[in-house]
Amino acid sequence: MKRIILAALAYLTVTATALAQAPPPGSSTDRQIQRRGVDAVIWGMPAVNTDLMRQEMLTKTPGKVNQVIYWGRPLDWRNQTLTPNPDVIYFMVFFDTKEVGPVVLEIPPGDASASLTGNIMTEWQVALEDVGLLGIDRGAGGKFVILPPDFKGSIPPGYTALPSDTYGNYALLRSNMKSHSETDVAASIAYGRRVKVYPLSAGANPPETVFTDVKDVTYDSTIRYDASFFTNLNRVVQAEPWIERDRAMIDQIRTIGIEKGKPFAPSEATQKILTAAIGEAKDTLEQRYDAGFPPYFPNSRWTYPTLQEAIEGQGTGYADRDKYAVDARALLYTYGYIAIKRPGTAQFYLISIRDKDGNGFDGSKTYRLRVPPNAPVQQYWSVTAYDRQTHALIKGVDRASRASNSAEVQKNADGSIDVWFGPKALAGREANWIPTDPQHGFELMFRVYGPNKEFFDKAWVLPDVEKVAAQ
Repeated sequence: MKRIILAALAYLTVTATALAQAPPPGSSTDRQIQRRGVDAVIWGMPAVNTDLMRQEMLTKTPGKVNQVIYWGRPLDWRNQTLTPNPDVIYFMVFFDTKEVGPVVLEIPPGDASASLTGNIMTEWQVALEDVGLLGIDRGAGGKFVILPPDFKGSIPPGYTALPSDTYGNYALLRSNMKSHSETDVAASIAYGRRVKVYPLSAGANPPETVFTDVKDVTYDSTIRYDASFFTNLNRVVQAEPWIERDRAMIDQIRTIGIEKGKPFAPSEATQKILTAAIGEAKDTLEQRYDAGFPPYFPNSRWTYPTLQEAIEGQGTGYADRDKYAVDARALLYTYGYIAIKRPGTAQFYLISIRDKDGNGFDGSKTYRLRVPPNAPVQQYWSVTAYDRQTHALIKGVDRASRASNSAEVQKNADGSIDVWFGPKALAGREANWIPTDPQHGFELMFRVYGPNKEFFDKAWVLPDVEKVAAQ
């Protein structure tokens, strides 16, 4: 018996040693596919982000490219885009210049009583221009014409040319509201519907712009962390020309089966590898997001909305030839969508994922944010709660934000405003309450529309959010 036990132990020792020295599972080709799959996710995130939004329009609504979709009420949880603003009326246009050539986006004149804040971007969400009251037109309105890649024609007088390196582009237009009253919401919608979209070739006699209200559609463009991500990426690669700075990715993504002019048909085995790849990319990006961004105020839990290198790159078209912030860009487009040409002019954002004590926000607990009086903003501030995992509006709740332009919000005697977060409203605080899901964590975004110099000088400081005992 003793010899049998010793022989068994020797066998187990040899086997364990052999396993320890064995190469990782899978062939070198499989490992290369996974590595390049991770790189493809990181690189392709902003374009897939755009494609997901466009596919929701094309598959769930009557809307089409070169038309306008809009949400005919302040956004609620049915809008599952990434960290949207529920205190404006959203209008979106997805452009395609491949078939019709240059496309015009005509912005109406605006003023303090009716205005919009708009951003126009490429397929890769590189900023082309900011428009609206605090955009390049400063509220005067204008005719902005998006030009396809390698456009060689001439533009008539009276148009602002926006050369793009992609055929697909989009514009996010937010029609501002004085308040959430039915009258002010209707006025905001009416103003936004004065926007016009038409081919430049029809500029002498533009056709009527088609508007589609999608307010009742469950519009979900959250990032899919599964193998379908690569289907979206392939669709972009097939539709768009290669941008010079990205040509190094041609062989990288060919390894995973994406090649211009050829069908993307990965085998079952490759799909499993790609699923593992996007899982690895997801873990990497989530760890970086959870690590947080630099604090905006000294020792604050309110942070910059992303890394500065991503903001600079997306705003300048990566003009600095020695930088290409692909990693920072990927992180940004896991939880948001937009590119701003001149950050801080029309709007500015702060993010908080932890309370004053450094703990993540728990949807089953109650918290308070005290916004000091005399916020240095020309238009309004707002604070919005999002699901921590999806970065979209919390599902099933009837309110996502509170804002300084909400008539029902109650002020303290000194002009400050307490905003409360929790699964249930505290007695007497219902007007200032934002509901949370007790089964999920949440995160916060603080927006300032029309920030003044004092905001950037940090003469006014937004306190951290504090957990309080439920009453």
